[in-house]
Amino acid sequence: MSQALEDLLDLLDLEQIEENIFRGRSRSAVVPRVFGGQVAAQALVAAGRTVPDDRPAHSLHAYFLRMGDPGAPIVYNVERLRDGRSFTTRRVVAVQHGRPIFSLSASFQTYEEGLDHQAAMPPAPDPESLPTSHERFSGYDHLDPEIVERFLEAREAIDLRYAEEPPYGKFGEPREPHSQVWFRTAGKLVDDPLLHVVLATYVSDMTLLDSVLLAHGRGGWAVGDVVGASLDHAMWFHRPFRADEWLLYDQESPSAYGGRGLGQARIYTQDGRLAVTVIQEGVVRVPRTRP
Repeated sequence: MSQALEDLLDLLDLEQIEENIFRGRSRSAVVPRVFGGQVAAQALVAAGRTVPDDRPAHSLHAYFLRMGDPGAPIVYNVERLRDGRSFTTRRVVAVQHGRPIFSLSASFQTYEEGLDHQAAMPPAPDPESLPTSHERFSGYDHLDPEIVERFLEAREAIDLRYAEEPPYGKFGEPREPHSQVWFRTAGKLVDDPLLHVVLATYVSDMTLLDSVLLAHGRGGWAVGDVVGASLDHAMWFHRPFRADEWLLYDQESPSAYGGRGLGQARIYTQDGRLAVTVIQEGVVRVPRTRP
């Protein structure tokens, strides 16, 4: 296991300060605010800590309410909404400086047999044939070296490989609003189903709005031609998976309008099982030019 992955696991290991109250910390992100994937993952950890181990998470729905302060701790308050025979429901509110910055509702379910079908996995290149993040960024002379360093540092715990050029690598002309990345953690993880779901939640916020940018030939905040932030995030966990094995994140954008863009995606295991569905809406604005 890499040191970066150990540091990430430590970041996600919350301190319990009361029965339903947990405290987390932040670290520097690509942008000067708390990374949305971090707060979503930590909130899911807080919820999961109040649920029996035999009830894995099957869905979450979240709203990003305010920009998080990376220099301050985050307190997660868990409300136990339901403890039924099959389903358990939790609501989590993340608080900084006395104000909520994020809210999450998560549902957990005991395993049961049922109907089984899924959408087929789309064609995708072999992840081992794709350049690593370090290899990809080494050719981007148009990006500020400080931005490149921050990108690489933020993703050091995750081996994330784009199937094609990311928005900030090739921009200026619209492309198909579709993006694929393969990802896995930079090292093996313990057999804890909640941990694997939490890490997929963490990664899911990294690239989901890329397809919005591609549709308009925008490079994103890294090149300064858009500004944006996540607004809401939803995930459905369909089948067991491991975050330390290759996962295909197949993403597309069906719509952008009114300063908002929608991204939707499916996460598949390398052997073709549909593991997760993800939907996110975010603010995507073109900076106003001064007269």
